[in-house]
Amino acid sequence: MNRILLLAGWCILLACASCGNHTEHKEESIQFIATRPLIKDTIVTKSYVAQIRSVQHIELRAQEKGYLQKIYVDEGQSVKKGQLLFQIMPQLYEAEVKKAQTEVEFAEIEYQNTHKLKESNIVSANELAMAQAKLNKARAELNIAQVHLQFTTIRAPFDGIIDRFLVRVGSLLDEGELLTSLSDNNRVWVYFNVPEVEYLNLFSNGGRQKHPVALEMANHALFPHAGQIETIEADFDNETGNISIRAGFPNPDKLLRNGETGNILIRETMQGAVLIPQKASFEVMDKLYVYVIDKEHRIRTREIKIAAELEDIFIVSEGLSDQDIILLEGIRKVKDGDQVEFKTEDPGHVIAGLKLPAQ
Repeated sequence: MNRILLLAGWCILLACASCGNHTEHKEESIQFIATRPLIKDTIVTKSYVAQIRSVQHIELRAQEKGYLQKIYVDEGQSVKKGQLLFQIMPQLYEAEVKKAQTEVEFAEIEYQNTHKLKESNIVSANELAMAQAKLNKARAELNIAQVHLQFTTIRAPFDGIIDRFLVRVGSLLDEGELLTSLSDNNRVWVYFNVPEVEYLNLFSNGGRQKHPVALEMANHALFPHAGQIETIEADFDNETGNISIRAGFPNPDKLLRNGETGNILIRETMQGAVLIPQKASFEVMDKLYVYVIDKEHRIRTREIKIAAELEDIFIVSEGLSDQDIILLEGIRKVKDGDQVEFKTEDPGHVIAGLKLPAQ
């Protein structure tokens, strides 16, 4: 009986050992998927936070003191150049004009009388000159009074859209008090900041200031009209390392308004870009790595530098060439120095299965 039990135990041990060897052999025979970097001319779209400004945006202020008598437009209304917007109570200024007119009439009579007396040699030429000067002064004061009266009516200096009112009918206005703003949105300026390195990449070849750009609006929709880079600020900001750039956009439908935000999109072609799938990389301590398979089929960790990032794709600036074989699948199942069996997939086929901008 004991011999039978002993024999059964040996059989069990042999079976377990056989299973272990079989499992171990199975693990060693796993075949990983690898590929190579793809070298390809690639269009990269870079995005920059932008502020939208009307080409003409001014404050409308009262030029005279007085009570606001009438508002002829509404907030948000489109107005034409010369259209009447506000009326300040004009009675005081009308009275000043009438007073000035009366003084002009008096000075004219006095001048005519003096002129007749001069012709009769009763008064001297100096007295006639003084009468003429008095008349000129009266006329100048009349002109000033008429200008003050004109300032009681406020008209649109250009076609535009009225902003929010800051006063109401009956308000007592001081000279220079802000009434509202007026924006001409037929065309807008879009300002954005570019880091020094990217500025050099964009403009180092010269003549790129009229480079076309696109605008992504706040709702992530693309503005239907293309813009152009028009001006570049003279100096870099020493604190941020950025330079301010202005692009101009037509705005025929008045969709864009002063103060909106968005993103400027600039398309740049990178010649001979080195492309790898993002899933082939991993991050350690803010650095990016891939597993490169050497000639002995051993895994080697290699740091890479990224020139640009696309959806699902990295463009590598340093660390890889098209001759390197990188591990594509199973990077969490291996470690540096492991020897692996692998199958290499065509890099063009791999990248084509990812999201790459159209050429």
